[in-house]
Amino acid sequence: MVYDLHVHTSASDGILSPLEIIDLAVKLNIKGIAITDHDTVDGLQPALLYKKEKQLNIDIIAGIEMNTEYEEEEVHILGYFIDFYDLRLKKRLEEIRIARFERAEKMIDKLKKLGLLISLEQVQCMAKGDLIGRPHIASALIQNGYVFTITEAFNRFIGKGRPAYVNRYKFMPEEAIDLIKTSGGIPVLAHPGLISNQKTITNIIQLGIQGIEVYYPQHNESQIEYFLGISRTNNLLITGGSDYHGNTKESFRNSLGSGFINEEMMAKIMNYRRKT
Repeated sequence: MVYDLHVHTSASDGILSPLEIIDLAVKLNIKGIAITDHDTVDGLQPALLYKKEKQLNIDIIAGIEMNTEYEEEEVHILGYFIDFYDLRLKKRLEEIRIARFERAEKMIDKLKKLGLLISLEQVQCMAKGDLIGRPHIASALIQNGYVFTITEAFNRFIGKGRPAYVNRYKFMPEEAIDLIKTSGGIPVLAHPGLISNQKTITNIIQLGIQGIEVYYPQHNESQIEYFLGISRTNNLLITGGSDYHGNTKESFRNSLGSGFINEEMMAKIMNYRRKT
């Protein structure tokens, strides 16, 4: 019985709806999932209501993944057991939603100047929900035949330093950590193995993170051992998840339940939550 604590739905940049995600998790006999959409909580209420209505035997953890920037590098902060009705959190997420929309408009304009004709309406259709991200722009580029994969879209056009890139809104890890804590949640550093400057991990720990995502599909065995050591040294929770987005062309995000933690690890997280 496993827990996948990093799952995305169509509320952000996943392919499946919250209800479809739950059905798939039940089919795979997964004990529990954390829905951790990027900078939005819109998928949480439908998921929890669906579980209740269908009386499903699966744990649904209210979560979020906040996209922050630290010393010009993206750092993602996961939050678990958040109060997604918290007014301060909701206000900040609305500000981020607007900033994401304005950023997308600017990137689409840059792409048009490069001769890559996609429309805002097309990108909004890709997004399904209200939150627009670069993966949705990449999907529109794929649909129009300009690239074959999301990775290619980032590497050629919309990744940092590429011709259609636009700087993201300023959102710092310390603010994300504070928002998660004040909404009753547990802040966790997501996929540390993807952070290029490993000193950043130490700095994020000092900002008050309470856990590290040790188990992740792209972490190799030596990285897992390294992050386990950091977690134990700093008395941090050990988490893991698949970063599931659906049946995308980025195969490492296609397997719900990969990068999991077991029931014993989950029990430690629950005990920590009860004590704080």
